[in-house]
Amino acid sequence: MAYQGPAYGLSRDCMLKAQAKFNLQDALVALKWIRDVTQLNLDPPGSDKGVQDQIDFANVLKDGIALCTLINRLQPGTVSKINTMKAPFKERENLEMFLKGCEMYGLKRHDLFQVNDLYEKKNLYTAKKKAFDGPTIGVKVADENKRIFSKEKLEMGKTIIGLQSGSNQGASQRGMTPYGAPRQILPDGR
Repeated sequence: MAYQGPAYGLSRDCMLKAQAKFNLQDALVALKWIRDVTQLNLDPPGSDKGVQDQIDFANVLKDGIALCTLINRLQPGTVSKINTMKAPFKERENLEMFLKGCEMYGLKRHDLFQVNDLYEKKNLYTAKKKAFDGPTIGVKVADENKRIFSKEKLEMGKTIIGLQSGSNQGASQRGMTPYGAPRQILPDGR
């Protein structure tokens, strides 16, 4: 991770807004669920107090091992090889394989976080947002939106000439200058 200097002005406002969206209680519930499913120890490295803030949350999931194990427990064989090497490119590869596994499981790409959100600890609230309630069967049937018009309205609709039928009252090029003509900036047109 490259060093990001202190943020000022609008950048700081955006950073604080993103940090305010992170809910530690929701993150702890998510980690407990991951721990229950995977049977892995999800304590932050070098800490005996457990997850205390969003940085600890990111450090626990950053290597992608717990997430790849999770998707393999939910849908066996999704991630064929989980990288245990602590090299940054291998950790990012684990996160990428987890995200691809989530798509195969049924999540939409726009509901998932991006690798940099978690790995660089930028928008950590996106890594634990609620976006999936389980796989669904079939297409959701749309609700009927039946419209009932009176006879008068239907008759009025028959008398209106659509703008696609040819009319001189729609959009026109009146007031536009031809291509290549100079733009007259002076008020008297010189």
